Amino acid sequence: MEPTRNFRTFEDLEAYKCARSFRGAMYGVARALPEFEKFGLTSQIRRAAVSLTNNIAEGHGRWHYLDHIKFVLQARGSLHELLDDLNICGDENYVVATDLAKLKEQGWHVLKLINGYLRWLRDSKIGENGALRESPVSYGGSENDLESWLADLPLD
Repeated sequence: MEPTRNFRTFEDLEAYKCARSFRGAMYGVARALPEFEKFGLTSQIRRAAVSLTNNIAEGHGRWHYLDHIKFVLQARGSLHELLDDLNICGDENYVVATDLAKLKEQGWHVLKLINGYLRWLRDSKIGENGALRESPVSYGGSENDLESWLADLPLD
């Protein structure tokens, strides 16, 4: 059994990796749509697919717990939007049923990973009494203080 590896960047998150793969699959769907959908559904799919992975990345870059959660929730919303876009593609017969089923299965898998990540974020902040709370953050008085604080952060 391989030891659990701590992640360092958003690119190490399993939720991000799978969301990135799903984004690529959705770009494939967008490329295959009829030309008259170029400024409608095609554009919508591309924006939601980018939003999915961008929000996971941006949330990871936030140092405040609630900001992090907010962006991951945005990513989850974009994923639901993409799943509905797949419904539209099915309703309009833009995607073959077997391909549609595989894409939706991939999307639901990404949703499970995002929900697990949200659960992990929440659980990592629950105190002994079960209440969510933020730790106080002491802010330095100058940029040198911030640079010093950043240099002392553990990389793992």
